Amino acid sequence: MSASVKDVAARAGVSVGTVSNVLNRPEKVSPVTVERVHAAIDELGFVRNDAARQLRAGRSRSVGLVVLDVGNPFFTDVARGAEDRADAEGWSVLLGNSDESVDRERAYLDLFEEQRVAGVLITPLGDDLTRLGRLRDRGTPTVLVDRQTDDTSFSSVAVDDVAGGRLAVEHLIGLGRRRIAVVGGPSSLRQVVDRLAGARQAVDAAAAGGAEVTLEVVETTALTVLQGRSAGETIRNRPRDEWPDAVFAANDLLAMGVLQAFSMLGSVRVPDDIALIGYDDIDFASAAVVPLSSIRQPSALIGHTAVELLLREADAGARRVPEQIVFQPELVVRQSTVGVDPS
Repeated sequence: MSASVKDVAARAGVSVGTVSNVLNRPEKVSPVTVERVHAAIDELGFVRNDAARQLRAGRSRSVGLVVLDVGNPFFTDVARGAEDRADAEGWSVLLGNSDESVDRERAYLDLFEEQRVAGVLITPLGDDLTRLGRLRDRGTPTVLVDRQTDDTSFSSVAVDDVAGGRLAVEHLIGLGRRRIAVVGGPSSLRQVVDRLAGARQAVDAAAAGGAEVTLEVVETTALTVLQGRSAGETIRNRPRDEWPDAVFAANDLLAMGVLQAFSMLGSVRVPDDIALIGYDDIDFASAAVVPLSSIRQPSALIGHTAVELLLREADAGARRVPEQIVFQPELVVRQSTVGVDPS
């Protein structure tokens, strides 16, 4: 049978209240008593029941984070940034991977609410935020991550994906590329829609200036290397005169898959035949067989800032004033578009 707080108090010769203070407010107890209580804890093998403590307090010291794809290094970096900021507050981060599934997203939200987390950070699927609104209204602060929304009742932190898509395609057009293919999907993801909108803006602006630029969309069912490879094979297997001369992939995982397909048998030379740019600037982008140009997002800063917004919401309570923070993306140029090391 496991030791209880009463057992620890008896072994240390102090009251149960003193043991509680040592565990939760050690600054209120003399160093000698703290040492004696910890010695009793070690001797008895006592493990505090944190779940019970959280139940009494009405809220845990954990934050729930739901991301679209934990296999994407971008979200790993977001989680790391969130964890660093949460740790400074004595909070822990519980990571959930929706895997771009509405059912899994809902299951994680139910689980986190049952566990009475201190708040939820989420990259939501779709535009219907009703479930998140109910969660917030029941007292769980909720912040949107890597997602802009027209619903200003939510705090959010994101990058301007429209600007990012425009930046990527402006770069390609500036290099003289005129037949642009955008690889990405599914179209239910707001990030994909916004990046495509930015790409269209760049093409429209070039056309208005007299350039003959075309844009096609090669849709994928997920933002993965495998889907990128499939899209790349689709393009590679066309007659050569039907190839685009540039590809903008909606994230770096897709871009890496496209690059793999193009590199097979040396059939498509990057960037000589087709220039290629991705999005996110994950660590693997610079290490690819042809280092990838990309649109950089401040991933760790996004996670850090999301927790900061959550802290503000938790402190303000009913007086909360939602904040929408939008970072600007940055173009990173490498060999997949310019052919030589730009540095």
